[in-house]
Amino acid sequence: MEHRLDRREFLGVAGAAILLPRMTPPSVRFSVIGLNHSHITGMSRAVIRGGGELVAVYAKEPELAAAFVKDFPQAKVARSEQEILESDVQLVLSAAIPDERAPIGIRVMKHGKDYLSDKPGITSLEQLADVRRVQAETKRIFSILYSERHEVRAAIKAGDLVQAGAIGKVVQTVNLAPHRIGNSEVGRRPEWFWHKSRYGGILVDIGSHQADQFLFYTGSTKADVVSAQVGNVAHKDTPEFEDFGDMVFRGDGGTGYVRLDWFTPNGLSTWGDGRLTILGTEGYIELRKYVDIAGRPGGNHLFIVDGKETRYIDCKDVELPFGPRFVSDIVNRTETAMPQAHTFLAMELVLKAQKQAQTFTLRT
Repeated sequence: MEHRLDRREFLGVAGAAILLPRMTPPSVRFSVIGLNHSHITGMSRAVIRGGGELVAVYAKEPELAAAFVKDFPQAKVARSEQEILESDVQLVLSAAIPDERAPIGIRVMKHGKDYLSDKPGITSLEQLADVRRVQAETKRIFSILYSERHEVRAAIKAGDLVQAGAIGKVVQTVNLAPHRIGNSEVGRRPEWFWHKSRYGGILVDIGSHQADQFLFYTGSTKADVVSAQVGNVAHKDTPEFEDFGDMVFRGDGGTGYVRLDWFTPNGLSTWGDGRLTILGTEGYIELRKYVDIAGRPGGNHLFIVDGKETRYIDCKDVELPFGPRFVSDIVNRTETAMPQAHTFLAMELVLKAQKQAQTFTLRT
């Protein structure tokens, strides 16, 4: 079955959301199940910014729960997942091990609650089919916080510029997403990180961020995978791990290229030199999201070139709208933060790319 978004609805929601008047955010009670990725901190803060009230947390690992309540002392430590599922909260967040996130979301929706997962949120096409079915049956929200767009101020500003027609019609996105595996300060990654059945593969794990951005900036509501490849270049002691991958998308609104890797050197001041170029018919935008190497300090740098000039925009003060919009969506049953169909289409793209990816090896 072909899944697609209504293009007018998608662009209309995105455009209208930018112009929403600022109002006192509604309150939503939420809890957390699963703390296996530190993204849960940013996810929780985003919902709290939107008016959410954090009630409780459950994790199978007591030490993770203890660390979480140090940051969020208002959260009660629940005795079990079931305690949260049977509570009166409206929303559940999760950053469990990736292959556990979709099953948790299904249980959450069956208990009449909305769900926000860390990326990737879904790690197989079979999980995607199950999630789609239960979401359609329950009419609950199953969302994924693609934080490299929703929680990056430069990415928000780029969306505003694209919607305003600043670079004409978008033709292509080029997204470079290098990551650092770890260093002496953060320690070695947990065991599940190295097993493909747990993290889904590099195109799924990291690439879901980039598929979301490709769809959003090009306005694509239907898309295919043109090509995909993955490899394990430098981590032969963990044969299931993929440290490099790339993929090409073609959508009804534009094309996209994505490169992913785990090769950020320790000499860089942050975990990755994430960059996005948005090519339009009348100009282009480049984002240096997290660092401008040997340039301006900090992150959230945006460069725009059009027919008149080249400009730099410091985006450090741009507001992050996802939290308030998402909480409003829960209260009002709307889709201003991100359409449900978009959430699923981004995951469908990377799951298909991962399944069809060719594996390469380099001569040693």
